[in-house]
Parts: sequence; C-alpha cells; structure tokens
Amino acid sequence: MKLLTLSMKNNLTGKRRIFKVLMMMALNLGGQAFAQQLAGATLESPDKNLVLNFYQKKNEAGVNQMFYQVAYKNKPVILESKLDLDLDNHLTELAMALKVDKQKKWFDNLVFKSKTTGEKDTVWKPLYGERSLIKDKYNETTITFEKADNKDYQLQVQLRAYDEGVAVRYYFPENPKGSYYQITAENTEFSLPDDTRAYYTQWAQAPYYLLPLSDWPDESERPLTLQLKNGLFACLAEAQMVDYARGKFILSKEKKNTVVTKLYGGVDGISYFATPWRVVMVAESMGKLLENNDIILNLNEASKIENPSWIKPGKIIREMTLTTEGAFKAIDFAAARNLQYVLFDWKWYGPALTWDSDATQVKAKMDMPAIVAYGKTKNVGIWLYVNQQALLKQSDEIFPLYKKWGIKGVKFGFVQIGSHRWTTWLHDAVKKAADNELMVNIHDEFRQTGEQRTYPNMMTAEGIRGNEEMPDATHNTILPFTRFISGAADYTLCYFSPRIKTTHAHQLALAAVYYSPIQTMYWYDAPSAYNNEAELEFWDKIPATWDETRVLKDDIGKVVSIARRSGNDWFVGTITNNDARNIELKFDFLPKDKKYAAKVYSDDPQGITKTKVKVEEIKADHTTVLKAALQASGGQAIWIRAL
Repeated sequence: MKLLTLSMKNNLTGKRRIFKVLMMMALNLGGQAFAQQLAGATLESPDKNLVLNFYQKKNEAGVNQMFYQVAYKNKPVILESKLDLDLDNHLTELAMALKVDKQKKWFDNLVFKSKTTGEKDTVWKPLYGERSLIKDKYNETTITFEKADNKDYQLQVQLRAYDEGVAVRYYFPENPKGSYYQITAENTEFSLPDDTRAYYTQWAQAPYYLLPLSDWPDESERPLTLQLKNGLFACLAEAQMVDYARGKFILSKEKKNTVVTKLYGGVDGISYFATPWRVVMVAESMGKLLENNDIILNLNEASKIENPSWIKPGKIIREMTLTTEGAFKAIDFAAARNLQYVLFDWKWYGPALTWDSDATQVKAKMDMPAIVAYGKTKNVGIWLYVNQQALLKQSDEIFPLYKKWGIKGVKFGFVQIGSHRWTTWLHDAVKKAADNELMVNIHDEFRQTGEQRTYPNMMTAEGIRGNEEMPDATHNTILPFTRFISGAADYTLCYFSPRIKTTHAHQLALAAVYYSPIQTMYWYDAPSAYNNEAELEFWDKIPATWDETRVLKDDIGKVVSIARRSGNDWFVGTITNNDARNIELKFDFLPKDKKYAAKVYSDDPQGITKTKVKVEEIKADHTTVLKAALQASGGQAIWIRAL
C-alpha cells in the first residue's frame, strides 16, 4: 500500500503526481489554507483507480473536524464529507475534576496520535455464492486519535480501498477504565457532485424511484445506488451491521447534494468495538456494481461454523394446505422437479401473531414425523416457518427440538429489525440456529450486510418487493442493481398464479437473474397446477448457487440480462420492463474453444400452450449472437450446456 502525502517524493511521477497534489490542495480543504490540516492520509486502491483522501482540520470556530473525499480515475465521486458521531458519555475524569461542562461534541477535541498502514491480497472460497472464488485485496490505513483532556479515550478511523470501492468505519480501542460509550447519532456524510440521482426506496419492500438529491419524502433504504453526471455509478452500502443500529440515508439540511447516515435509535457499546463499515462502491457500469458486490462479504469476518456440511443450498416450494396428504404431494412434486426442500408456512403451529401459540406443537392436520421420514426417502428436506413471538419466547427450546425432528431450516417471520436491541437479538438467533444445524431464511424488512459470510446458515432474506406484492416488470429490472447488491433475496418466484403482472418467460428467467441460495419457486402455485409444461425444464435444471456471474445487459429500469455458470453449464436470464423491445445477446462470455447446445425458452404470444412459452434448441459458441423480440413485461431464459 502507498500512503501519499505532499512531502512524498517517490512513487509519484508526471501527471499522476500532479493530480495527487492538486487533489490534496484544491479538492480537499474546502477553501482553508493547507497549513490548517491537522492530520491526513491519501489511500489508493490496488489498481490505483480509486483515491480515498482523509484529513482533519479546524473549522472557523477552532473545532477539530474530520473529512474524506473519493475520486475514481480523477473524477470526483464523494466531495468533502464529514466523518462524525454524536456520543452522550459521562464527563471524563479530568473534566469532572476541573468542574467543566462536557464537550459539545465528543469529536471536537480529538488529536492525532499515530497512523498505521497495511495491505491484503488473498483469495477465499465461499461455501456457496454468486461465484466460487472471491478476491479479497485492499490497502488500508488506520489513524488513531485521543481526547485532548484524557488519553484513555481513543478513537480510530479505519480506511480501506479496494478496486471495487472504499470503506470507512469508527473503532473504539479498549478503554483502561472499561468505559461504556453511547452513540446517539451517526453523521457520516456523502456529498455528491451536482445532478447526481439516486434509486430511492422508502423501506425494504417498497418500490423504487429515480430521484435527485433533493425533496425526498423520507429516509431511503440501503444500499443506495447512484447515477453520477460524469458517467460513473456508485452505491452507498453498509457492511458488518451485527451489533449496532441499522443505518438508512437522509438528505442533509445544511449541505446541497449531501446524503447523511441516519441510525435507527442509539447504540450502547463497551470498548473495544467498531461501528459498521460505510461503503462507497464505484464502477463504470451498473453491471459492475453487481459483479463487485463481494466487497460487502469481504468487510465481514470469516465463517465461524467449523463443520458446515449440513448447509446445503437448494430450491424450495411452499405447501399451503398444511395437511399430511398435501405434504406428501408437495414432496413428490419437489422430487420430480428437482427441488430440494418443502416449506410449511405460518399457522402450522397455530396463530402466528400471538404469544400464546406454541411452536413445539403441530396444530395443523400434519403427521410431522411421517412427513419428514417420507421426505428423506425422496431426498427432500423440510423447512418450518416460525414467527418472532415464538422465536423470542422459545428459540432455546424449539431449535434443538427441530434438529431432533430432522428439520433442515427455519424461516423467520415478521422479525423486528433496525434497533440495536433487535439487531443483536436477530444475530444471536441465527447463531443459535447454527448451533443446532438449522439454516435460516429471514423474511420481511431485513437486509443482509455481509454477515452471511460469518454465519453462512443465514441463507437468504426477503427485504425486497417481490411476488408477495406482485410488482411490475419495470420494478424487476431495477432490483439487480439495487437490492441485490447487498446479497441474496427471496423474491418468491411464481409461475402459474394469475396474479403475476409479467409473462411466464419473464418469471422463468428470474431464476437466473435473481440470486438466492434458497430459491423459493411456485410461491402461489400448487403441484396440481403443473401440466407437463416443457419450459419448466429450465427451473428443473437450474441450480441455486454459482461458480461465475456475468452481467450481459444492465440498462436499469429497461432491460437486464445475467449469465451464471455452474460447472460447465450456463444459465442466462433476460427480462425487459413494461415495454416490448428487440435485443441482441452476445455469447462472448463462453470459452473460445468449446461448442455448446443452447435451449431457448421465450414468450410465444401465438403459441398453443396455456403458458405461451416456446422451447427451441440451437448450436452455440462464443461467436453466437442471438436476436430476441421481447414482449412487453416479457423475458427469455437460456440453458447452455457443453457438448
């Protein structure tokens, strides 16, 4: 890693050196003389495209403040933006002895103590994911400050620069007095260039709107995807939010074009502890944002599950009759259609939204031991839905019981999220599930921040406007470059339901466009709806996890095409918005020395089948260009297999 300052005379030559000097002087100091800078560091990404500049300076009132900026290939991404927390602590011993008032702001009298640098360049293999190998390569700087009136109180600003983006967080080293810290607000800013627009969504299951950085109706969910006027794309994200309060984004009341972190309530911490990472991803295309989303995983700890052999991704269907007969039919259908799991949704143990239901007792007309045993004969596992009331009241009891029953996973329902209390509760529940070899799917408003790397039994989560709300096709073309940047999402795919607002080929393609290692299929459907539809071969063959992911088309809000590889086979999903369009799909992602057979599943408005989907087979290689006429709200799925 190269730590750059104005005094450095090596490693910078020609135009590159001139740019660093100009960035430090012209961009970073907001009009104040350079001599007023108190501490600073400039950090480069390994590929040298991204520059993160951090500095501390005094404001007009003589108060110390911290700022940072980000540029990509000399283009500004984040302008001068403040790094700041509000803390409500007891007076330090010195302040009490002198009988003075507390500092107005805890950060106001932080003084520079030391600076360390480092780098990392490794590759790790996830248990499952959107790719089989993940590069973890970054440069880092840690800057330590201490309170001017008491050296026991220290703060570190930790900075990382990846090729995919930059990350910043606050770290409180251990206080020798064991002091606690109460964070009442986080004021981390993201000041963007003029005319930046954001894909705003008010809550995790809300629709998206492309808005300027002004006049938002309320706070916006994360991750927050941005379009910059200079042609770049950025995404503001949160990573490793496991013992903290969830952050969302609001607009600054003081600064134009500035987004500010807003916490869901306060945070109580005892040193040592860190805040979540604030992440700024930067790319030259929307597709690269999705392809680079491993940065969120890399900002989390490695897996803590020593023997994860019981964690098995797969496809799942929901059984809604809650009867033994219905369960057997669902298991038969799952086995025939290459689905690995059957879910029994809420009310199998009684009314879910009450403290009085007992999740250790099967209240529906189901013989659970017989169902689990029958599933084993068909290699189909069972998942159970449990609402938060029962999870909170009975998790210590039901998780060991479900393991004894032979249950494979638990779907958490209607969990409270956001506050420090519920964040820690939720992650403790995931750990307890892991202790009992249970996979987890968290529904409703929760969105991951990469913690599925640490506890990979957290297979997927909702936090998405999916087929429970039946969104339109335009919404579906926005999701890959917004919600899916944060990780897997349980969209709950449908096929036969008359409620869907897209074509059947569109729904078919979503299994490749959307990533979820527990992929829910046939959400509002029943096995009886199936009538040997030939195109469902695509869902039969498609896996739930991948060795490689490539974005082929990324015109957000209009058309999306994503190719994913498992072994030697590729699965391609293409969807259009509410409008019809003609496209050309290049197969140049294929290896040059191989021949393939490709089955194409596409909309056929004149077709004789009920679902109006046709199946064609073509020969293909890396030179193939496939022309497709996509119907309004339509799509196309392709299964490519090596010959």
